[in-house]
Amino acid sequence: MPEDFEVIKTSKKVVKTSEAGANPDPAPDIFEVVAINFVLPTYIKFETNTDLKFEMKVQVDKENVLFEGKEIGKVIERRSASDVKVDTDHSIKYTGGYSKDGKTIYLDSRFPKIINVDGKEVNAVDTIAMHHELSEKWLVDEGYTYQYAHMIATKIEREYVESLGVNWDAYSKEVEKHLHEVSGAPLQISPRDLDLAPYTMSNDTATLQEIEKTTEK
Repeated sequence: MPEDFEVIKTSKKVVKTSEAGANPDPAPDIFEVVAINFVLPTYIKFETNTDLKFEMKVQVDKENVLFEGKEIGKVIERRSASDVKVDTDHSIKYTGGYSKDGKTIYLDSRFPKIINVDGKEVNAVDTIAMHHELSEKWLVDEGYTYQYAHMIATKIEREYVESLGVNWDAYSKEVEKHLHEVSGAPLQISPRDLDLAPYTMSNDTATLQEIEKTTEK
């Protein structure tokens, strides 16, 4: 059954003269597209002649990419939440983070794994680690700034939370409460392979120094 993906990034590829050949007719434009399915989540990259815009929806049936019922390309790269592990044994400033190689997603050991929102239990490992942090890492690795990647990751987290029938504002309020408690406490043990990009891109010198002092040997 086809899965829905949302377009995050479209880049026009530059065709070299040698690739275009001697044909006087201009070759059709080729676009490289990044799209994310927020359910698992899953990241894909594909090439197409269709100029897809941000937030447009495509469907993926195995490796075939469809737009408005028409095949427009094939998946050339796929990443999935099933490819990573979640570590909850370390201290992470601002609650969540990821390893440099993207194979480990971190959720602070002091942050509750289950939070209660209006009487509903929400798994923070799913919402924060697997939907926000993992998506953010994918986008940072694509060359986005941390600030933009964080904004898109928050959108993906929100879509997932709302798909659970949970009110986003109530969820955010509960998360913010726990985040404030965790972020205000000193770091204990920081992982050796923590990706420091979010802190360096934010010029967060104080946090970088604290991480350096608490990194496990």
